[in-house]
Amino acid sequence: MEAVALLCDYGHMRTIVVVDDHPTFRATARVLLEAEGFDVIGEAEDGASALEQIAALRPEVVLLDVQLPDIDGFEVAARLQRNGERSQIVLTSSRDAADFGTLVERSGARGFVPKDELSGAAIAALLDA
Repeated sequence: MEAVALLCDYGHMRTIVVVDDHPTFRATARVLLEAEGFDVIGEAEDGASALEQIAALRPEVVLLDVQLPDIDGFEVAARLQRNGERSQIVLTSSRDAADFGTLVERSGARGFVPKDELSGAAIAALLDA
């Protein structure tokens, strides 16, 4: 119950959409994040479907892979901001953030969490910073 209390904001679970082209990662992220107090309300496998899901579902948080098969995560983040989307974006990748230079900073995302370090606490720390 302590992890849920850590991640809850004003007594409710944060809603999240997971965007990644690998179904195994999406499933793992769903189980992990739900166990740590997030409500995974959607998943998307590419940038185009992510934009649709986010517009329809209006999640509080988007966990967004930077390497997608159609539109990269940086461009998805930019489009969301141009559209006035209020979801907080957390970028992720199997690569290190340093590999992307200033793209992470310039993306407007709350931050970056490497896939192998993904946890609800890591996301919450970025959101609450």
